[in-house]
Amino acid sequence: MGRGLRAVLALGLLFLRLAQANFAPYFFDNGVGSTNGNMALFSLPEDTPVGSHVYTLNGTDPEGDPVSYHISFDPSARSVFSVDPNFGNITLIEELDREREDEIEAIVSISDGLNLVAEKVTILVTDANDEAPRFIQEPYIVQVPEDTPAGSSIAKVRAVDRDTGSGGSVTYFLKDGGGRLRGASVVLSATTTVTVNVEDVQDMAPVFVGTPYYGYVYQDTLPGSEVLTVVAMDGDRGKPNRVLYSLVNGSDGAFEINETSGAISITQSPAQLRRAVYELHVQVAEVSSAGTPAAQAMAPVTIRIVDLNNHPPTFYGESGPQNRFELSMYEHPPQGEILRGLKITVNDSDQGANAKFNLRLVGPGGIFRVVPQTVLNEAQVTIVVENSATIDFEKFKVLTFKLLAIEVNTPEKFSSTADIVIQLLDTNDNVPKFTSHYYIARIPENAPGGSNVLAVTAVDPDTGPWGEVKYSIYGSGADLFLIHPSSGIIYTQPWASLDAEDTARYNFYVKAEDMEGRYSLAEVFVTLLDVNDHYPQFGKRVQEKTMVLGTPVKIEATDQDAEEPNNLVDYSITHAEPANVFDIDTHTGEIRLKNSIRSLDALHNITPSGDHTWSLEVQAKDRGSPSFSTTALLKIDIIDTEMLSRNPMAAFLMQTKDNPMKAVGVLAGIMAIIVAITVLISTATFWRNKKSNKVLPVRRVLRKRPSPAPRTSGIKWLKFRRTKAADKFVLREDPPNENCNNNSLGSAPPPKVPAPPPPPSVAPSMGPAHWMVPTVSGSLAPQQPHPSPKPKALAKHKAAGRPVQSALVSELRQKFEKKNVHSEAYF
Repeated sequence: MGRGLRAVLALGLLFLRLAQANFAPYFFDNGVGSTNGNMALFSLPEDTPVGSHVYTLNGTDPEGDPVSYHISFDPSARSVFSVDPNFGNITLIEELDREREDEIEAIVSISDGLNLVAEKVTILVTDANDEAPRFIQEPYIVQVPEDTPAGSSIAKVRAVDRDTGSGGSVTYFLKDGGGRLRGASVVLSATTTVTVNVEDVQDMAPVFVGTPYYGYVYQDTLPGSEVLTVVAMDGDRGKPNRVLYSLVNGSDGAFEINETSGAISITQSPAQLRRAVYELHVQVAEVSSAGTPAAQAMAPVTIRIVDLNNHPPTFYGESGPQNRFELSMYEHPPQGEILRGLKITVNDSDQGANAKFNLRLVGPGGIFRVVPQTVLNEAQVTIVVENSATIDFEKFKVLTFKLLAIEVNTPEKFSSTADIVIQLLDTNDNVPKFTSHYYIARIPENAPGGSNVLAVTAVDPDTGPWGEVKYSIYGSGADLFLIHPSSGIIYTQPWASLDAEDTARYNFYVKAEDMEGRYSLAEVFVTLLDVNDHYPQFGKRVQEKTMVLGTPVKIEATDQDAEEPNNLVDYSITHAEPANVFDIDTHTGEIRLKNSIRSLDALHNITPSGDHTWSLEVQAKDRGSPSFSTTALLKIDIIDTEMLSRNPMAAFLMQTKDNPMKAVGVLAGIMAIIVAITVLISTATFWRNKKSNKVLPVRRVLRKRPSPAPRTSGIKWLKFRRTKAADKFVLREDPPNENCNNNSLGSAPPPKVPAPPPPPSVAPSMGPAHWMVPTVSGSLAPQQPHPSPKPKALAKHKAAGRPVQSALVSELRQKFEKKNVHSEAYF
């Protein structure tokens, strides 16, 4: 029983341990070319880009627990890959190079948290075409004889490519085999330099140098003297052969040649020579390294027998041979003038052709010429001016030339030179010139007298007194200015008072003159800079304005300054009682009632005293710096638009109050129209009576001024009304004079005439007209039926009315009365 119990217990314990066992995870196997598993048999091209996902580790756990992946490398090796522990993604983190490392060993592991399974894997690195071919056994230097036949092999080169397969194959002269790199087919190449040295071969004949050859023998040449030397060399330059010279023919025994140097010498005295010209033929032959003659060449040599030429041309002065001649002369001499200060003679002591030579000047061209230009034996040298304008002291103080004499027909071309030095003297040939054609200056208008304006400068290139410049000014604008005659400083007159408002710009001329009167001009423009030196000015210190309710009145002040902002005026009200009645436009000076005041009643509420005239202190201030201001007293009468609508005449008088000449002009026009109508009616009446053939005695009727009678119609265009409390005035006419002719003894009624034409459109209709001519006299009186008040009462009544209307009515009445004094007529 005990054993059985123990067995049961052991068996149960075994089952319990089996239930608690945890099996290790494991990788999935993969085959060749697979990218999922344990990286067995995995290979990777060496051109795989860093950062590429190249493989995925994949495994599982028998219990289904989550697994993690790891990869590690030997400490001495590079860590080429990294792995995502959760997903097993393998990423390339180092560049691969098969030529350096074709296998990579790594340890990959999988873990379920309790168990770790690791496997060692080898990753093969496959080749990519990333290596260019490389030549070996460089440098390549080849020696090739120049006579090598075409198509011959002259050298062999070798190159290797570390890549494998087609990427490592090499094709010479064209391209290598090529291969794939990063997915593309590429061809890499290499170049090398092959130096081919061409070796000379004896295949060229000798060549003469310096042909043709000419030699001269003179009368004093001694036998054995060298006449000339010929030179020849092997045509092969690499390893030239030695050459030997010989005379073939033409010498007649008079000449010989050195076989090694090529020097030709005379063997006889020149006096023994029978010919003037010898044509020699010189032969040169190569000698090979074996000592045998090789290639040959031939050259002609001409030798002339001439007279002795042993004297070069020579220059002489007054005291003998001389090679330097000096002269002083003024600049700009006349064209063709001879330099008489030069005494030059030239001579060549040889005879015949040996004494013929040319003369010429060497130096700045075109200035002088020499005469004669060709000389035989001897001549007097003359130098003539060719270009006078170039002989300028301001350009050249000294002119230097070389006088050259050189033989013409001699082989030696003997020559000699002499220095010609000409010192130029200055003349007054230049005009002073200003540095500018015009000068501009700006000065403030308040500059005191004697202030500097600007400095002008003129330059005269002449020297000495001729180069001294004297300045002066003239012109209509020069009165206020002076100029220093030597320095050219322009300044204002000591007494000058400049005013930009009077004249803002001055324009005059400045003159620069040398001692002989040569001069030039420049124009000067002087602008006065405005200074704020004027106060704004009102037309009157006390101004009276009439304001129609709702219409502004305007004040205006002027500032006499010349420029902005000095002449810009701003307006303001500096004092008003009460202060809340008027507003003013700062820029235009328009004064209007505040928007809250729209009637006379509202205005009277603000001013309990009931005044109809307000006094304001207004200010005009300019915008200059410093700023100036002026104040004026403004009296404003305010009337209502309703009153103006009822009284057109009052409106007209109000509008012309500030311009009385306008009112006088309108009234004068009306008077002229009335007179014209009167003349037309009188003329028509005269001609009508004349045609009636009746002779009537003439009656002289005096025009009387009867007492005024009430009338229902008047001259409406002369009516005007005052305010509700004002009297109403009309223009009263006197009864018209009568003019009639009697054609019988009794007093018959006068004949009637046609009605006159309608009055002008400027006035309302005047009602039916009588045949008599009306007068233009009249008076202003209160309208009936009220009796006329006494003068004092009338004056008092007028004073009680509006002051503005009373003044206008009084003014108009006075003008009419003055006109009526002379308007009485007799018919």
